[in-house]
Amino acid sequence: MIYRPLYVEKIMQFCDTPFIKILTGVRRCGKSTILAMIMDKLREKGISDSQIISYRFDSMEYDDMSAKEMYEELKSHIHPIEKAYLFLDEVQEIIGWEKVVNSLNTDFDVDIYITGSNSRLMSSEIATYLTGRYVSFRIFPLSFAEYLTFKREHTDISNVQEELTKYLEYGGFPALHLGEISTEQAYTIVRDIYNSTVFSDIVRRNNIRKLDQFERVVKFVFNNVGKTFSATSISKYLKSENRTIDNETVYNYLEMLESAYLIYRCSRYDIKGKELLKTQEKFYLADSALQYAVLGYDPKNTAAMLENIVYLELLRREYTVNIGKLHESEIDFIAHKGNDKLYVQVTKEINSTKTEAREYDRLLEIDDNYPKYVLRTDAFAKGNHKGIKTMHIADFLLSKEY
Repeated sequence: MIYRPLYVEKIMQFCDTPFIKILTGVRRCGKSTILAMIMDKLREKGISDSQIISYRFDSMEYDDMSAKEMYEELKSHIHPIEKAYLFLDEVQEIIGWEKVVNSLNTDFDVDIYITGSNSRLMSSEIATYLTGRYVSFRIFPLSFAEYLTFKREHTDISNVQEELTKYLEYGGFPALHLGEISTEQAYTIVRDIYNSTVFSDIVRRNNIRKLDQFERVVKFVFNNVGKTFSATSISKYLKSENRTIDNETVYNYLEMLESAYLIYRCSRYDIKGKELLKTQEKFYLADSALQYAVLGYDPKNTAAMLENIVYLELLRREYTVNIGKLHESEIDFIAHKGNDKLYVQVTKEINSTKTEAREYDRLLEIDDNYPKYVLRTDAFAKGNHKGIKTMHIADFLLSKEY
């Protein structure tokens, strides 16, 4: 078990506070392992095993368990005097879990940690039953820095920048980086994650009957990472394949994919007008390997997936990320966090003066003093260009300066 301080230390800051700790994220991103790490931290603090109560509710053992049965089961293990630490994994499998958690938190001296992989964990019921009583942590697959830590456990790394190519191809699901495995084995694991998410968390829960239609929408989204599109453009695309689908159904499918944490929606922001725009959004994947495992590896998609990796890194660092619209130009990312802001252009390579002008000039048009970056993977002369910092994408992912 390789330690992930990015999350563990952040969550431990809320240990023994009245807040219920909720960990969300795509399947197999490491939520259960992080719970185990928190348990170990508690033991280091002197908490006895008798005080730590752990359940994994996606086990067949709890199939058809009612909320009342869940409450009674957990209650029976809580000591009347000692404080109990409850770890409830994949809690969304129990209908009415929100009431159970709220009751336990009210009735006993407990510290509660829960995980889940779909929107039922962050539904409107939470707002009703847990208002002001919970703090949420979004868990992602391994960052590039975490990936390198995992890799160094079983192999030597000579060139970090070259390692970015492998990270792009294999992605960050922890199970893929515990030892050496082939590309075929890696994509078999990722396809299993994809299939279990689609069929368990989306199709079955939402009673989707037109499975072929849904899968075509999914593949359209996966194949258009980093491109602006709308429900209408998806509808037109399917119509060209003699498949009829209305815009509302497309929107519903997209929301379902978001709810299962398979995709992230990135809205456009008008830099001059200083307002969010409601059209022509982009979508990014929870992990780059999802595209390759589902659609097959295609080097033509490398630029889009590099953009995907940078987007996820900014989210990990708790930035709010938007696409920037400036007149007729587009800035890949505007990232806000409190009073901080930065602008980012991502490109695989700059092989002409025209491309160079396109990447730098649009940033130069922005009339403020916030940091501006052009990120790339080819060779370049180090130094700033009129205040714009050029960095290798690998170095940006590992940097602590933003």
